[in-house]
Amino acid sequence: MFTGIVEAKSKIINIIPDQENLHFILECALTPEFKIDQSLAHNGCCLTVVNLWPDQMTYEVTAIQETLNKTTLGSWRIGDEINIERSMLMNGRLDGHIVQGHVDGVARCIEKSFEEGSWRFTFTYSLDEVTVEKGSIAVNGVSLTVVNAQPKAFSACIIPYTYEHTSFNSLSVNDMVNVEFDILGKYAKKILERYVVK
Repeated sequence: MFTGIVEAKSKIINIIPDQENLHFILECALTPEFKIDQSLAHNGCCLTVVNLWPDQMTYEVTAIQETLNKTTLGSWRIGDEINIERSMLMNGRLDGHIVQGHVDGVARCIEKSFEEGSWRFTFTYSLDEVTVEKGSIAVNGVSLTVVNAQPKAFSACIIPYTYEHTSFNSLSVNDMVNVEFDILGKYAKKILERYVVK
């Protein structure tokens, strides 16, 4: 379980194909605090640490084909910077939203604009999910508040701190992002589909 509050960025330094899987070797300043078997959200996708080299500040995670099919991980390249979040502590404050690290799919950035101190990003998606005005959504693992919710589209505003400390500062129009829709909204939608909408 995560909050969508990004702690750091990791840089991809190697990608190793292994049958249908991809092993990613990443460099991160937080590596000495990681442990093998730990879950880390990478651009919102929960991956398990399988190897650690703390003296080199590097670690390894593996993405299986199912993950590669549903996320942007298959398009990652050496040198890319990825948003990182460790799982939340149950005795701490929930500073963001409830994020599972289970990416629902991808969305495309169709607009990026600077608006009096903040950045506005607009995304479209083809998934059978909905957004709610002022509801939550995780984009590349960053917990955001939805503005201008539309069928198959939404916008979100990014404060300067988030813009500078996450991969949003390198996100451009037409780039694909991982999205995880609000878990409460997904449950409500599923219940309505099953028991109300006939």
